Order: sequence, then C-alpha cells, then structure tokens
Amino acid sequence: MRVLCSSTLIGEFFVIGFAGLVAMKDDSLEMSTVWWVCGVAMVLSVLLCGMVTRPGGVQLGWALQIGLIASGFFVPVMYVLGAAFAVLWWASVHYGRKVDDIKARWAESQGAQPAQPAQATAGPDAA
Repeated sequence: MRVLCSSTLIGEFFVIGFAGLVAMKDDSLEMSTVWWVCGVAMVLSVLLCGMVTRPGGVQLGWALQIGLIASGFFVPVMYVLGAAFAVLWWASVHYGRKVDDIKARWAESQGAQPAQPAQATAGPDAA
C-alpha cells in the first residue's frame, strides 16, 4: 500500500504546486496566503508518504483529498483534479491493501513449508 499511496501523494505534490501558480494570477487572493496554503499542503503530501502505514495516515490522506477538492472554490479546475486524485487515493488504498494481503499470505505459505534438507550428491568417494 505504501508504494501506491506514496506515488499518488507525490503526484498531488506537483498538482498543488501548479495550482498555486494558477491561483497566484487571481487578483482577489493574497499571494502570501496562496503560498502558505499551498506550501502546507505540499509539505503534508510529502510527510504523508512516510505516514501512510501508520495509524491515522490514510485518514490524513483523505483529509488532503477533501482539501484538494475544496480548493476548487479558488481554482475551478481543482474540482476535477481533486476528484481525480480522490479516486486515485481510493484505488491506492484499496488495491494496496489487497496487494499487502496477498504478499502476507504468500510469505506465510513460504514460511509454513518445512525446509528441504540438502541432499548429498554422490561423488566418486560415495559408495
């Protein structure tokens, strides 16, 4: 799950940065506010890469997704991009957990099999 979710979060990092550039062109928004909000969201997306498997990591990721969609009030294209990343986040969590379960079952089945003793090869001295 960590790899899929981290990939989504890194993609969001770049989208948030580009959305900040777009929001900067809006005269009704303060440039410092735009960059504080974008900067916090970008740092959060990077920090979440390491927190995904910890308790509350996925929930913080969902909070970031809601924030991305809500940013559509200021940059309308973010409604679409935020929704797309929310779907990617869901898929990353859902399929990442499935992959983790499959890996755990495979590792368990490998560990459950008794080790085969190495058979001595018959050499010229064996007889």
